[in-house]
This record gives sequence, C-alpha cells and structure tokens, in this order.
Amino acid sequence: MTEEIQQLKEILFLPKEIAIISHRNPDGDAIGSSFGLAGYLKKLHHKVHVIFPSEYSTTFRFIRDIEQATIFDLEPDKARKILDNADVIFCLDFSGLDRVDKLGEQIQFAKAKKIVIDHHLDPEPFPDILFSDTEASSTSEMVFKVINDLGDMSKLDPIIGEALFMGMITDTGSFRYNTRPETYDAAAALKRVGVDDYWLCNKIFNTQKERHLRLLGHCLANRMEIVSEYGVGIMWLTKQDYQDFDIQRGDTEGIVNYMLMIENVKMAALILEQPTIIKISLRSKDDISVQEIAQKYFNGGGHKNASGGGVYASLKDVIHRLKKVIPEYLPKNN
Repeated sequence: MTEEIQQLKEILFLPKEIAIISHRNPDGDAIGSSFGLAGYLKKLHHKVHVIFPSEYSTTFRFIRDIEQATIFDLEPDKARKILDNADVIFCLDFSGLDRVDKLGEQIQFAKAKKIVIDHHLDPEPFPDILFSDTEASSTSEMVFKVINDLGDMSKLDPIIGEALFMGMITDTGSFRYNTRPETYDAAAALKRVGVDDYWLCNKIFNTQKERHLRLLGHCLANRMEIVSEYGVGIMWLTKQDYQDFDIQRGDTEGIVNYMLMIENVKMAALILEQPTIIKISLRSKDDISVQEIAQKYFNGGGHKNASGGGVYASLKDVIHRLKKVIPEYLPKNN
C-alpha cells in the first residue's frame, strides 16, 4: 500500500463532509469521475456534494444524481458554503486552480484536506495528497484504481461503474487513444459488476438533437479547411454560427475528431468564436503532440493527442497563428 493510499484510508475511516469539484465546462470524464467517486464515498457513509464551476451538457443527464450537483455559476453562495464546511475536498480531472475559476482561491485556503486525482501534466503543489498519472487514460480510470488500491472493489456497483465507464469512453474516444493495458483491465472489471456498455454508448452517442447533425453538416461543408501540405484540418465556428444554429453547451463536442477520419490528416483544430474569447481544441494522430502547441501558443494544455486552450484575440488572428506554427511541429507530407 502506497503512502498516499494509506493517508487516504485514514482520512476516510470516519464519516466526513466531502466536496468533490471538477473543472469548468465539465466533460464526460469530469462528470464520470466525480459521480463514480461520489457513489463510492456515500457507501462509506460520508456526506458528499459535487460541484461544477459551470453547467454540463444535457448529453450526460442520464447519470444518476447529476441533477443534485451544485453549479457555481447558478448558485455561487451554496457552492462556497459547501467548500467552507467541507472536511475533505477532492479535486478531479484538473491539477491547476485556474481551471475552477473563482473557486480556486477558496480551495487553496480552505481548512479541508485537499486531494487531487488527475492525469494531466504539471500538477500544482496545492493538495495534501496527490494522485497523478499522466499515462492514465482518464481520471475515471484513476478513481477506479484508487478504489481498488483501497481494497474496496466490493463497493463497486453498476451505478458507480456506469459513471466511471462513461469517463473512460469519452476521454479515450471510445478506446481509440490514450489507452494502456490497465485501461482495459478497469473496463473489464466494471463490466463484471454489471455495466451495460451498449446501453451506455447509446446514451452518450445516440441521443443527439437534429440541430446537432445540421451543425456538423455545416462545419464539414462550409467551415473546414485542409492544409494538405502538412496534413492539418482546421474548422471554425463564428458568433453568427452560434446564433444561426442555437449552439448550446456540448453541441460542438467531438466535431473536431471528424477531420482525423481523413486519410492524410495528422492534426485537427476546431476554433470557436465565443462572446469574449476564442477557444481552440486540438487533436492528433500517432506520435504528433498537440499539448505543447496548446500550452505555448493558446494558454492551454492537456494531453499528447488531445489538448485545448483559449485566447483573447480575433478569430482571424487565431487561425493565422495556428497556420504559422504548424511547420514547427509537423513535417511536410511527401
């Protein structure tokens, strides 16, 4: 048993007030790891609250108890009170306090024990206990491992399993990237406790609204440029597109991946013109790393094959900046 697991075991020995918080614009892994861990902690008789800085996509409404999550943007006073009263704060799927916006400073100076479980690079030194593994497919995989290392596999059930499995599916692109043998070990164990992965995939991928497919068609037909010389696909959406297609939170999720289906495209970028900031999502194949591009040029970061960022600039400037840096990181196609 590692020192971190022993410390965590001692902290969880008696029931406590626990807050679980994940990053702004929570994705499938943020949500899955949060509710998977919450379900487990409730079985240990802890009082558990889940907090997200901002709203989540309606795609994930099927996750048990998700409507009980506190959204800071909607209920800031409630979220702050939960953190003030917490004995333990779990920070999941982020390792830098800037990822939770205004709650970062409150977490930093909270009296609670702070525990980070995360698989991103360069964790900040604010937690009391850090579980960091950049080789892990997802934070959900790491939560599964923590539960296993605590000797509590018997506490897993289909509800906890569905949340963790969802996080693994969404962060690996349905097990297409960021996987390792331990990823499949975890998936197999969750299947054994009763997770119906067919039902789960149906809920995640086959519940889109008609406007989502129309938006995808617009992106592919009218908003895609292929820089064939370097094998890069660039797609963008304007503020007007957001109005015309009534784009809601989560509607653009996964669109960037369609460009990687093109045979000679090695890297893809989706650039979103939002009201006050330009967001960029980067994806790549094989050994091409987009993490440094996101960090160095777009105030972001992430993983080798999946990263993102945001800058205060014009849409035109961001597209130009990306094209300018492409030759630094990609060889020309033969």
